Amino acid sequence: MSYENLDVWKRAARLSVTLYQETKDLRDFGFRDQLTRSGLSIPSNIAEGYERDSDKEIARFLTIAKGSAGELRTQILIGIQAGFLPKETATSWADEAQQIGRILGALIRRHRNK
Repeated sequence: MSYENLDVWKRAARLSVTLYQETKDLRDFGFRDQLTRSGLSIPSNIAEGYERDSDKEIARFLTIAKGSAGELRTQILIGIQAGFLPKETATSWADEAQQIGRILGALIRRHRNK
């Protein structure tokens, strides 16, 4: 199976694109850079895992992607509190990051149990 066919990869890639588009005018460059990097890390690590040769390697990179989803969610929540991100929009991004993390958790278990 190609990673491009995975719904979780599609969702993570779409979230990453959204973050880049919606924060392009954010003046705190350090925050914006960290936010977009953690968002980009999720689909990138999913892709890297599925390009590996074993379920163990796939699970390892999915675990990294799951960690990035948690990192992203934290940054979004802090961004809301700091007034960098609009609450309603950013809350939906945080929810999506959390859902992506849950899906990745299930995929990790599947690959570890093979």
